[in-house]
Amino acid sequence: MTFATPVRDMRFVLDHMAGFGTLEKTGGFDDLSDDLVSAILEEMGKFCDQVVAPLNGASDADGAALENGVVRTTPGFADAYRQYVDGGWNALAFPEKFGGQGLPTTLSVAMVDALNGACMSFAIGTTLTTGAVKAVMHAGTDAQKRLYLEKMVTGEWTGTMNLTEPQAGSDLSGIRTKAEPVGDGRYKISGQKIFITYGDHDMTDNIIHLVLARLPDAPAGAAGISMFIVPKVHVGEDGSLGAHNDVQCVGLEEKMGLHGSPTCVMAFGENGECIGTLLGEEHKGLRNMFVMMNAARLDVGMQGVGVAERAYQRALAYAQERKQGRLPGMKTGDQVAIFEHGDVRRMLYSMKALTEASRAICYANAVAYDLAHHAPDEEARKAASALEGLLTPISKAWSTDRANDVASLGVQVHGGMGYIEETGAAQHMRDARIAAIYEGTNGIQAIDLVGRKLQGDGGAAAHGFIQKVKDEAALAKAAKRPEVAAIGARLEEAVDALEASTDWLLAAAKRDQEGVLAGATPYLKQFGNVAGGYYLTRGALAAVIGANEDGDDQGYFEAKITIAKFFADNYLVEAAGLTPTITAGAGSVARIDPALLSA
Repeated sequence: MTFATPVRDMRFVLDHMAGFGTLEKTGGFDDLSDDLVSAILEEMGKFCDQVVAPLNGASDADGAALENGVVRTTPGFADAYRQYVDGGWNALAFPEKFGGQGLPTTLSVAMVDALNGACMSFAIGTTLTTGAVKAVMHAGTDAQKRLYLEKMVTGEWTGTMNLTEPQAGSDLSGIRTKAEPVGDGRYKISGQKIFITYGDHDMTDNIIHLVLARLPDAPAGAAGISMFIVPKVHVGEDGSLGAHNDVQCVGLEEKMGLHGSPTCVMAFGENGECIGTLLGEEHKGLRNMFVMMNAARLDVGMQGVGVAERAYQRALAYAQERKQGRLPGMKTGDQVAIFEHGDVRRMLYSMKALTEASRAICYANAVAYDLAHHAPDEEARKAASALEGLLTPISKAWSTDRANDVASLGVQVHGGMGYIEETGAAQHMRDARIAAIYEGTNGIQAIDLVGRKLQGDGGAAAHGFIQKVKDEAALAKAAKRPEVAAIGARLEEAVDALEASTDWLLAAAKRDQEGVLAGATPYLKQFGNVAGGYYLTRGALAAVIGANEDGDDQGYFEAKITIAKFFADNYLVEAAGLTPTITAGAGSVARIDPALLSA
């Protein structure tokens, strides 16, 4: 199967759903233009299709391996990564003063989309570097920025996040890794970290590890965690590489999927000589971690979009090739492609609608991030920041949950052949599964949504978004196209339900936090369904204009309307029915003695 980066769909979502055009008006991006964006997306597609996508199957069959203390990546990864760096792709959205190109983060998020569609195992390594760069830019000293940022921005060196330990996963308060002051501003790091993505590899000369550890006088719990820069290879004051640091990969995890991505067990200071420097303030490491995590959560949402896109493309191609059965009422004659069967189209349209809705949510999230940093006035920046915060857990959790749905449907479209590894459909399902787990499980994202994001501002951001959805529903209901008016009616029903759920949660938060938490996951799903419907409705309204114009694009625009209508009839209807689940309260998850739950 040949993967093709969906450049046209990506541009449609940017322009007609996510509000990308507002960035050019901010004045924060001097070189931004339609022609430049088109050129970037086209070249992005060529690189991903021609260089990265052919590695996907190989990465599954011949994944990363630890040999004599060195991690070997899938053949072809190192060369593809060199081309990625040489093409300037890693530097796309970083400040020019650090070697970047100063373009919107939204374009780098689109690159994450394209890379993950091409090969998720390859793509994930680039996103860890992005998070590490943002942490160093946020908290680094001038000396640290001078030593590390330019090489990390270009991608010449990669970065990692070293957070998790066997006893400290989602709850990092139990971290035991130690940092002992040497006396000259440096620290000796000792401890072990697990689940470290691209903790070691053979693609670059150096890897810059960001490590959470405790100082000797650290208070207990999360308040006593600091962050340290620990390079794989020591860097001299002039930027030259010196001796290897006392840090190494001592094991690779055997995973369900993402075989090409080395997930390392990292040992720091086994010989007592691992040296690092403090990043930011003592005992404030979690602040830096959240800088990385917020970037990573949007990138993980885009991972979901990318792998869903590839699963969809594979299923669509198979459905047009595979002949089985006849049309209803036909007992004889040639068999038809399974695409002709209504239930297969239902699955394919579900895959397409969920993928496009996820892409729109994530791109809108990225546009909000850019506006929060570049909008010309403070009020606009604050509003954009609030929207970014609201959409981040939805981007991460809703998009990755839907990616698992899409990948599973892809297997189903293939029938029995989907369960056979040779078709490749199963790889997407295995690869997608982790995205709902790492960078904060999706349950944690839901808790963040109903906690910090909803209660933090008294529901202001949520109600602001709900009003935008209501306005869009009214526009769609007034459309002359009956199917678009029907979309608007569905969107109105769904957003009314979301508003009722939101008001209930805000009221319940004053008396029953356990009840709020019990409704968190279905609330995130309802919010995601409504947000997806909102952005698809915006696209449908734009498509009406396009469909009314003469030209070869008419069929493309009509398809956009059809998919938006399908989403409305299936997923906005689902959203409207979730309020009773959300408002059931803590009683629905009342504790039962585990002994009574077993036979």
